[in-house]
This record gives sequence, structure tokens and C-alpha cells, in this order.
Amino acid sequence: MLRAAAAALCALALAPAVASAAAPASPPPRLTEARATRLFLAKDKVADWVGRYPKASLVTDATYSKRYRDWTVGVWSGDAGEIATGRVDDRSGSVTQAWTGPQVAWAMARGGGFGGKEINSKPVWLAFCAVFLLGLADLRRPWSLRNLDLLALLSFTASLWYFNEGRVFTSVPLVYPPLLYLLGRAVWIGVRGRTARASRPVWPVWALAAAAVFLAGFRIGLDVHSPSVTDVGYSGVVGAHRIAHGESPYGHMPTEAGRERCGPADRDGRITARIQTNGRCEGADERGDTYGPVTYQSYLPGYWALGWKGKGDRLNAARFTTVLFDVLCLIGLALVGWRYGRARLAVTLAFAWAAYPFTQYVASANTNDAIQPAFLIFGFWLAGSAAGRGIFLALSAWTKFAPLLLVPLWATYPEASRRRPRGPLVFAGAFAAATLVAFWILLLEPDPLHAARVAWDRTLGWQVGRDSPFSIWDWRQYHAGLPDLHVLQKVVAGLVVVGAVAVGFFPRRKSPLQLAALTAAVLIGFELVLTHWFYFYLPWFFPFVAFAVLAPAAATAPAEAPVEGRDRERQELVPAG
Repeated sequence: MLRAAAAALCALALAPAVASAAAPASPPPRLTEARATRLFLAKDKVADWVGRYPKASLVTDATYSKRYRDWTVGVWSGDAGEIATGRVDDRSGSVTQAWTGPQVAWAMARGGGFGGKEINSKPVWLAFCAVFLLGLADLRRPWSLRNLDLLALLSFTASLWYFNEGRVFTSVPLVYPPLLYLLGRAVWIGVRGRTARASRPVWPVWALAAAAVFLAGFRIGLDVHSPSVTDVGYSGVVGAHRIAHGESPYGHMPTEAGRERCGPADRDGRITARIQTNGRCEGADERGDTYGPVTYQSYLPGYWALGWKGKGDRLNAARFTTVLFDVLCLIGLALVGWRYGRARLAVTLAFAWAAYPFTQYVASANTNDAIQPAFLIFGFWLAGSAAGRGIFLALSAWTKFAPLLLVPLWATYPEASRRRPRGPLVFAGAFAAATLVAFWILLLEPDPLHAARVAWDRTLGWQVGRDSPFSIWDWRQYHAGLPDLHVLQKVVAGLVVVGAVAVGFFPRRKSPLQLAALTAAVLIGFELVLTHWFYFYLPWFFPFVAFAVLAPAAATAPAEAPVEGRDRERQELVPAG
């Protein structure tokens, strides 16, 4: 018995060694490091980009992976840092991946699109474009200015298609011509107070209404079945979770540093899922706290209704929030249209939002970019009330900050007059009250003043100095012979600020049309100077461009001067014009 037991123990001890000897040895690499590097550098895309840099400055490195049997190659050049990276298959010698310039550090610059394959498929996208144009164009006058405005709104499509192919240096410049055109049109309408003439509509109200309802349902269906929730939507759910559990989102986002791993490593060996200080397994979201406090509070209903369990969750709370604010934008635009143009304009504006492909792009990607315009739309609906404007502008401003530039314009509507300060004072009080409500989450922290400093550092303090390849302003960072436009960017930013203040006082009296057009102009100006611009930002100003382009003459009349007593109360309920 003892002899048999000893034999069994020896067999167990020798089992790993025997198994190791029996396992097939990993074959040695067929390529050398130098050969893999030469193959990578010979790739047309890589050669074209690397050729912009002095050969003497280039440093290369190639690492072989036994598991994947391929080489990871990197190229560096002086101050530019890593300028190219990719993989070479060891068996065939083919380059399987090649990323250059901004694609090295920015995965979103590598193409593929956001929002899933449905919205990025050309048939679906072009169908949205066609419905948008056919439903809103002046079909009786094909060469009308209104039709040109609508084409400008759709022309961002060309840029997006290049972006989806990973061609950032082609896609980004294509954004600026339509932005500049729309800025010019918005300023022109805002100053003159008149929109483009249009013929009698071809489509009856009931047909547009039916199309708007169908599109609204179709949009919800696309969102529900979309597999895509961007990091932006994820950040909103994480922030809502932190608030619901008595924490401010700022400084409490999931991190991948110094925590126990709870998920597998990716292809590059990076482990993003870690056990956080709250004991939950969560994917890292280092910069998820860069938005205003209202962003995270807007996700609370979705979180309360559907929850969030951490790693592996489908983020239905984010989808809920997307659908909620998409529908609120539709309802808000219908209310705006009814207030200033009755049934025809109500249906037209709702249809415009439902048919515009870039609002669906936001919905399919489940970002937070419908929240800010939703609050602005309802603020515009209540434009006759100084308190209503102040509350909704504050909620919008503390979502993504851009509407802060609208304070002079909205505070002085409908008339800038030192003799009648009541309106601006009421606006200021409402704005301040809504701001206090928005920032109540800082009181969840033991030291609210310290929490405020953290919130600043994590939001505006970081946004001001961030870099990005998704505008022309920051391309100098690649040291590839591209111009340094930082000085020009600061000049343009100064002009935008001056313009944002000026429109508060000129024109002195404004109609609803002028308020909408100048609101669009300020927001477009803001987007023009952004270092990090993206297609998700188009819905920020779209509702106001749509109103300025599509509103009837009734909305173009100047606002009445404020009056006193019961007449003033009546005026606040009745829109100007």
C-alpha cells in the first residue's frame, strides 16, 4: 500500500512536467524584428505619413506576440511622440492594422462610426436625408434660399463619411464651410428680423404629422436595438449612480489604477475593469466627470427605473435617458411651433427634428447631446417669461456649458432697456436659483468647497486645455508641417464672446424669430472655436436654425415693449407677433 501511494504521489508531481513536454512548442517567428518593421513602413498609408518627418528623428520598435503570432510595430519622432503603430502578421507578412497620426492615440479617429451599423449604413442615412429634404424643402421654388439652408444642414454628411473611413484630415476641414454658412445666415436673419420667403407648402399638415409620428417610433426602435452606448452615455449612468448613493460624480469616476482586476485584458494587455472603492466591478471611465451637474441628474430617472449593475450591464438606463430627451425635444418643438405658428409650424418643427439624420445619430449612439437642446427648447417656448428663460437656460448651461454664452441675449429679451430693469433682474434671480439647485450635489461631499474645486478642475478647468484632432485648431501637435492656428483660434474666440455680448443689446428689440436666429448664431460661433468638435454637437443649435428657416412671417414681428399691470401679465402669455 505504501509503495502504491508513493508511486501515485510521484505521478502527480511529474504530471505538469510531462504535460509540458507533450504540448507542442510554439513555433519561432518567421520574420525578424527588422523585416517586420520594413514591411510596416512600406505600407502606403504609413509611408505617406512617416515621410513627413526627418528620417534621422525616427525611432522604431517591434514586439512579437507568441499568442497571436504577429508583430506590433511602433514609430516615434521627437516631439511628435508616437506617429504610427500597427500589426504585421508573422505568417503572411501582411500588415493587418496601421494607425497613423491622430489614430495612434484616438481610437475614435480610426473609423467605423458611432451608433451602430443601422444609422451608419448609407441606405438608412440617405433615407433620412431624403425624407428631411422632401418634407421641408420649398418644392415649388427649387432654387430658393430655404432649400440652400436645408442642404447646408445635410452637408455635414460628407464630412461624416470621411470620418467613418478614418480620414480625419479630410473630414475635419469639410465641417467649417457649412458651419460658417449657417452662422452667416443666422446672423443675417437675427439682424434683419426676416426669414427667407417660401411658397405655399405642398404637404398637408396631416401628412407631415403622420410622418413625424412614424419617424418618432422608428427612431425609438433604432435606439432600442442599437448595440452602441458611447462612453458619454456610460458616464451619465455612472454619475447618476454616484448621486443616488450619496456622492458627487466629480472625482469619483471608475479608474483602472491600483485596483483588483475583475475583467480580462484586451489585445494590448490593458485591463479596464477593476474593483472600485465601492466594492463594485466597473469599467474605467477616467474622464467621465467632465460634464455639468445637470447631465448626471438627467440620468437619474433612467437609473432609478432600470438600475446599473456595473460591468456587463447593457446600460438600459442610458437608452432610457436618450429616448426620454429625444421625445422631449420633439414635444418641446411642437409646443414652440404651436405657440408661434399654430398647427403648421408645430408639426413642421417636430418633423424636422425627427427627420434630421444627425439627431438620430445622437440617439443611436446614446450620447447626452439631446439634453442641452431640450432645456433650451423649453426655455424658448417660455420666452415671454423672464423666469422661465432664466430657469431653463441655467439647466441647459449646467449640462454642457456652451449656453452660458447666451446669458446676455436671453436676459435682455425682448428689449434691452435701462429704464425697465425688472425683466433682467427676474431672469438673473431665476438663473441663480436654478444654478443652486443644479449644484446641490456638491453638498453630498464632506467639504463642499473642496468639491467645488474638484468640479472645476474636472470640467471647465480640464476642457479649456484639452487637445484633440477633431478641429483644425490643434493639428500643430503632430509636428507634420501643419499650421499652428492657436493664435487665430484665440482671436476668433474673442470675437465670439464679443458677439455674444453684443447681441444682447443689438437689435434693441427682438422678435421670437430674432431670438432663435441669434441663439443659433452664438452656439454655432462657440462650436467654431472648439478644439474638440464632433457631429454630436449639431443638435445643440439645430432647433433654432430650423425655427429661423421654417417659421412663418407671424413669428418675425418685433416683440411688444413691456407694459405694466394686468396688460403685462397678458403679454407674457401671448407670443410676440
